[in-house]
Amino acid sequence: MTEARASDPEPAAGDVALIVGGGPGISASCARLFAANGMSVAVAARDPEKPVLRTLETAHGVRRYACDASNPASVERLFADVMRDLGSPTLVVHNIDGRVPDVFGKTITEVEPDMVRQTILNAAFSAFLVGQQAARFMRENRPGANGARGTIIFTNASAALKGFPASGAFAMACHAKSGLAQSMARELMPQGIHVANVPIDAAIGWTREDGTRAHRRAGTTVDDNMADPDRIAETYLHLHRQHRSTWAYEIVLRPWTEKW
Repeated sequence: MTEARASDPEPAAGDVALIVGGGPGISASCARLFAANGMSVAVAARDPEKPVLRTLETAHGVRRYACDASNPASVERLFADVMRDLGSPTLVVHNIDGRVPDVFGKTITEVEPDMVRQTILNAAFSAFLVGQQAARFMRENRPGANGARGTIIFTNASAALKGFPASGAFAMACHAKSGLAQSMARELMPQGIHVANVPIDAAIGWTREDGTRAHRRAGTTVDDNMADPDRIAETYLHLHRQHRSTWAYEIVLRPWTEKW
């Protein structure tokens, strides 16, 4: 799926969206919405054979790519492949929270150092790699109708705003991601590249095959008590379309019932 073929279409002339981190929640919602709005869409994941990504390909024309976002060569290759297949990206979403299994909920004296290291690599370091490549390509883009050369969005979490007990590794990674995004915004906005950090203070309830919305740890949604990934995708599209005179750097999303 990442190799060029003689039958492949020419790169698209319009918006090209690249979503790094493929799953059934925010990434799938973004892919569907972006495609419905006329964008050429690519989704990258370590396992591009996930059923949800295959469905996005067949139902919405989304291209699937294999990428380990914590590996510099893999990220560089991803952007080169997307450039070859679709054109230079104008919207890049980094949607990887990076937690390794079992790291969340471990106290500072219990957590294994390698778990912490891997979480930071998966989350913050991968955000750096994706942001770096996005900036390199976008600075060469022609300004669009709103004066922008591109938009880079980092999905983040409430741990970017406050460090919870027994989640030091995740807090470190999320705070690092916020610092990266803020530095990039100050550097790149004057060059016409919109950078946004989006901490989501909520469980994200995505729609299952039976039509219910649920979260693996928080259960089934009741009375909009969880963030709807389709609504998150709408926010991301709005960020991409914002006029440069009123670019938002950070938007915190939480359900109306969330305690904060």
